[in-house]
Amino acid sequence: MTVSTPQVDKIKEVFERNFAERGELGASVSVWKDGEEILNLAQGWCDRTKQREWTADTMVPVYSATKGPASAILLMLLEENGLTPQDLVVRVWDEFPNKNATFAELMSHQSGFAALDKKASVFDYGAVIEAVEQQAPYWPLGDGHGYHPRTYGFLLEKPVRELSGKTLGEVWRERVAEPLGLDFWIGLPESEFGRVATLYPGKMDKSDLESGFYKEFNQEGTLVRKAFGSPRGLHAVQEMNKKEAWQAALPAMGGVGTARALAKFYQAAIGRIECFSHDVLEWIKTPVIQGEDRILCTPTRFTCGFQMDPLDDYGSKLRHNYGAALGAFGHPGAGGSHALGDPESGVSFAYIMNQMELAVLPGPKSLEMIAAL
Repeated sequence: MTVSTPQVDKIKEVFERNFAERGELGASVSVWKDGEEILNLAQGWCDRTKQREWTADTMVPVYSATKGPASAILLMLLEENGLTPQDLVVRVWDEFPNKNATFAELMSHQSGFAALDKKASVFDYGAVIEAVEQQAPYWPLGDGHGYHPRTYGFLLEKPVRELSGKTLGEVWRERVAEPLGLDFWIGLPESEFGRVATLYPGKMDKSDLESGFYKEFNQEGTLVRKAFGSPRGLHAVQEMNKKEAWQAALPAMGGVGTARALAKFYQAAIGRIECFSHDVLEWIKTPVIQGEDRILCTPTRFTCGFQMDPLDDYGSKLRHNYGAALGAFGHPGAGGSHALGDPESGVSFAYIMNQMELAVLPGPKSLEMIAAL
């Protein structure tokens, strides 16, 4: 269903302009309100040969937009096992090296494991967990936070396996994706391979090179560089186009799905579709930490696994990645995929594409649509 409103018309206008002026190749946008989809746009091509048309059922890897759905699974299992985010991680994971860290600190990127010193492959779960257990935190608890771009998924996966006896991707399918009919996978089955679009990398311009993040990222030996380099593997965009990446079920960066599925998930995350308990909904939306991010090199604000826009000293937003509402939250993915929910208005939004931008935070292709909301 598509409802015609000034906001919807503006979103359509931006969506079309992305193709006409911003090099969009294939993309989908889904907007929901109070349990109903009110807009779904899908256009373009699944690859540059233009042999496969992009439709609403086209899926694509969404990188870190996976972190929101994955985080909700751990929160759900904590509650079911009589735990809360304020409990210590070592109650579930005996060998976790930061003995005083709570799940809330772990899930809001405070525990200091943004990078690993010991080499391990993203495809070797056991080796990564061993590397985490031997890692000294890069900063002490209480001394701020830094985004964990790649290790975060393993920090979720281990407790989920301990609490459920299953992988996070399996729990996701059984408890959320299948009941809600979500075409979003953390571990894609072979039967769905033919629906996945090809990703294409973005290009760096001068403004990117001059940003604080990219100065750190491009300098050998920095924590930023280490964070985006460990565990090893799946660094190049072309690697994310391979079935091994889709099947790896990496909760930090390996989700594959449609815009409709992500937007519908956020309807559940804001309580407009029944799925999560009252406590889990509160944990999802309650801010835990704000400040200068050691990895992203800009102020960030996190709940247990979800991002919010940071606020200034007067309570106003420093940026609007999640729209105007103070309580809106979500998570972007590298290159441009983005999704959010707003508990106050009942609106959720998701945008996916295959022509990436060179950015770790959302860019104008999605932000102009969010502004229209």
